[in-house]
Parts: sequence; structure tokens; C-alpha cells
Amino acid sequence: MKAIKSRITKGITIGSIINCTDNTGAKKLNVISVFGYKGRRRRRASGGIANKIKCSVRAGTVKWRKQVVDAIIVRQKKEFRRPNGLRVQFEDNAAILVNPKNEPVGSQIKGPIAKEVTERFLSIGKIASVVV
Repeated sequence: MKAIKSRITKGITIGSIINCTDNTGAKKLNVISVFGYKGRRRRRASGGIANKIKCSVRAGTVKWRKQVVDAIIVRQKKEFRRPNGLRVQFEDNAAILVNPKNEPVGSQIKGPIAKEVTERFLSIGKIASVVV
């Protein structure tokens, strides 16, 4: 996993329900934890664009429901600032499912994803249709 240039504002906390934007069959994900989060006692962990999270599948096909999976955040509503001064925000919060090697489980991503995700995870950028 490579470092990204911009400092992302963390907009997704534990307990958030987010969309799954790939073609695996999962529809809604509930955030359980954020990988690599080191915070203060009693503070809720939060993640942003290009962070890896652990989720439980809340809605989707029977195969995926109630499964605990790893995912990577590709869109967030909370705006974040890029090093060139541009501020970016999306219409919804979304993630895609990944395997333990951080490779996408699905073969297609619906909707746009942030370019910070493709900087950190090249295999996700290869299957993305729109990179913003």
C-alpha cells in the first residue's frame, strides 16, 4: 500500500452505513473498524478516501448477507482538499470489496472513484470506469 499525497478529511465513522459500488452482489455495508487507525481512548475510529475498512454486509444477495468483509472507501460526502487547492466531494459514501491482498473482488466499479484510490491501489484503478 502506497502513501497518498493529499491529506484526506476522515468522513466515515464506525457504524456508518455505506453503499457497495461494485458488481459482487453486496449493496449496503456497515463499517466495523478502520485498518491502521490509532486514536484516543473512547474516540470513534474514522476513515476517508483510500482507507481500508472492515465491514459487515447488511443488504445484498443471500451469499453476501451477514458476511464480514474487507473494503476500500472510494467515495465520501465529506469534502477533502487536494494539494493543488481543489476541494472534492461526492454525492454518496461508497466502498468496494477487496480480498486480503487488496485486490478487488468484483470485476466492475459503478460510478466515479477518487484518483487517490488509484494512486494507492493500482489494481482498483484498472477496473474503474471513471476516475475523478
